[in-house]
Amino acid sequence: MSDVALVVIDMLNTYEHEDAEKLMQSVREVVPTMSDLIGRAQEREALIVYVNDNYGDWSLSRHELAERALAGADRSLVEPVLPPPQAAFVMKARHSIFYETPLDYLLRSEGAERVVLVGQVTEQCVLYSALDGYVRHYSIVVPADAVAHIHPHLAEAALRMMEMNMRARVCSAGELFRSEDGG
Repeated sequence: MSDVALVVIDMLNTYEHEDAEKLMQSVREVVPTMSDLIGRAQEREALIVYVNDNYGDWSLSRHELAERALAGADRSLVEPVLPPPQAAFVMKARHSIFYETPLDYLLRSEGAERVVLVGQVTEQCVLYSALDGYVRHYSIVVPADAVAHIHPHLAEAALRMMEMNMRARVCSAGELFRSEDGG
């Protein structure tokens, strides 16, 4: 069992919302890196957890959410990062992946101590999730080239805040799931 978990945040998205165009531009840049990182985590048999907004529909299954996202504005932003069959899946309703979800229990039961956050949006859900993980005593890792943003200047500030205030390791995805320590 690895002490590292890769958490993929909000990548099942239809991109039919305010600021979608700005976000989609950033997602296009990071999806190949995210996809590669997910593949490397699978090879290492690391815990992979997808945490996704349910958009207010608590009846959705992970498969229905994926189908909606694939039918959205740009299938090419979703298809490369679809959850692998063995990935755990957690629904969320708010910005943080921890807020009123079973994620903390899942991570602890699997022995995860280090949490690698990838996905969207750097200056929103990734930032709030990093803070919530930090206050729960997880070691936080954020590959800057595997998180997407709406506002570049806010994303840069968020990454700096995670690094300085939450002791997060901000790095490149290429550094992860390659060495023996996995993260």
